Amino acid sequence: MLQGFELFPKRYGVYPYIWMIYLAMPLYYLWNERGLQQYIGITAFIVFVLTYRQLYMNAGTYLFSYWLCMQMGCVLILSLIIDPNMFFLGFFTANFIGWYSEKRTFRFFLLIFAVIQTIPMVITIALDQLRTEQLLFFIPFYLIMLISPYGIKTMLDRQQLEAKLDEAHQHIKELIKREERMRIARDLHDTMGHTLSLITLKSELVTKLIAKNPERAIQEAREIERTSRAALREVRQLVSDMRAISIVEALADAKETLKSANIELRLIGEQGSYADVPDLTQNMASLCILESVTNIVKHSKATIGIIQIERIPDGIRIMVQDNGIGISSDKHHGNGLKGMSERLDLIDGSFQISSGSKGTRVVVFFPLIASEPQGGISL
Repeated sequence: MLQGFELFPKRYGVYPYIWMIYLAMPLYYLWNERGLQQYIGITAFIVFVLTYRQLYMNAGTYLFSYWLCMQMGCVLILSLIIDPNMFFLGFFTANFIGWYSEKRTFRFFLLIFAVIQTIPMVITIALDQLRTEQLLFFIPFYLIMLISPYGIKTMLDRQQLEAKLDEAHQHIKELIKREERMRIARDLHDTMGHTLSLITLKSELVTKLIAKNPERAIQEAREIERTSRAALREVRQLVSDMRAISIVEALADAKETLKSANIELRLIGEQGSYADVPDLTQNMASLCILESVTNIVKHSKATIGIIQIERIPDGIRIMVQDNGIGISSDKHHGNGLKGMSERLDLIDGSFQISSGSKGTRVVVFFPLIASEPQGGISL
């Protein structure tokens, strides 16, 4: 039970603790009191501190209003029985009133708060316990106390709106990705489905005709070749219509990603246009760069990230390195790294990863000319 105890919810950080500094003022006035007034004051103060914690713990629940009413009652008791300066504890309550998102509820509790804060001032003035200069001192703070909930409410409403906008943008991105996948699937089905079925049927026919009618088998084989070439042209067109990420774009995205995580990026080597690199190859290599950079941000705790691009006789070599804590051996084959391996296999590429106390290094290689298993043709 002790391990699960929280003084304040972690999502608020140190904010609630900072406000507790101002609780030293009531302790001073309580120390100077004696007798029944001191006991009543201490009890009200303890309840006030309890309500302060419970308001953070019950934010957004029906108990929030209950604890808020108790806190306003404590402020009223302390202001009337102990000292008029206890009136300043109302700034705590003003902060919590600003948390109401529903306008009607917000105005209702703000009105009650204004009445409760006014009562001690009226009584002390009636009893001639408040001098004119003291009244002039109280009035500006009284007005600020009544206005501050509007500022807090506006700030919280804006944060909620920004959170909803971020959620909406994320949802839109997911919808765009889903629609793009469906479009690609439809295009592949419409483009390749009939063609591959035709090639399959003709291949079976060629197998049967080789022994019975070799000339007809040769004609059918040539027809298969023409059909496959037409299909290749259609696939090329489909790939060119897709938006692939270029290496230059990936480097720019990597720079922004690392910058947002306060990690310095150092680019080494050639940073040209890579016009001689096929779009599909650039897309696969770019995804590997972005995956490596994402791993640096998420896992490395690094301060420096290095990306080195080097052209070698048979291809391009890319190294992504950081000065972080490294990764354990059981994470060397995570889903992200498996995805990199699968992407590079498609373009006859390869990658190596090494990690230690001085950071992690990922080396990616891919050729510029496709090898024989890919059909000798670069898409």
